[in-house]
Amino acid sequence: MSNLDDFRAAKINTWPILLLRVYTGIFFLYFGVRKLLNPEFADGMARFIAAQENTVGFYRTFLDSVVVPYKEVFAFIIGCGEVLLGVAMILGLATRYAAFAGAFMVLNFWLAKGQWVLDAQNHDVIWFVILIVLGGLHAGRTMGLDARLAKRYKFLA
Repeated sequence: MSNLDDFRAAKINTWPILLLRVYTGIFFLYFGVRKLLNPEFADGMARFIAAQENTVGFYRTFLDSVVVPYKEVFAFIIGCGEVLLGVAMILGLATRYAAFAGAFMVLNFWLAKGQWVLDAQNHDVIWFVILIVLGGLHAGRTMGLDARLAKRYKFLA
């Protein structure tokens, strides 16, 4: 196989990674900005937490004793986290770190809802898996800033 064939094969194999990474970024950026711009988000989050009946046991204690009393702080952290995740995914910058931090964030949403892994309404598990895959694939190396900056900043390699 010639180098040209290798190049074509690489492009065909990597464009879905780019598409998934950018879509994930747009999704989280959009909803993160909406949270930050919504003055009612903190109260809505507290009501949402109170309404959950299936929250994982140990996590219910954390939500009730830490998150709800400081709902404004956690609402801000969640909004900023989603915005930063979105920007990182769109730009392909520190993608591996952003993806794993995003997976941790989504895991917290999943624990709060307490949904079974195969529950048809469990979108958190889907986002969790997508973020783990994007982090594992070094998705920022596909037409992202990670590919351009990796030689200079070894932690991005």
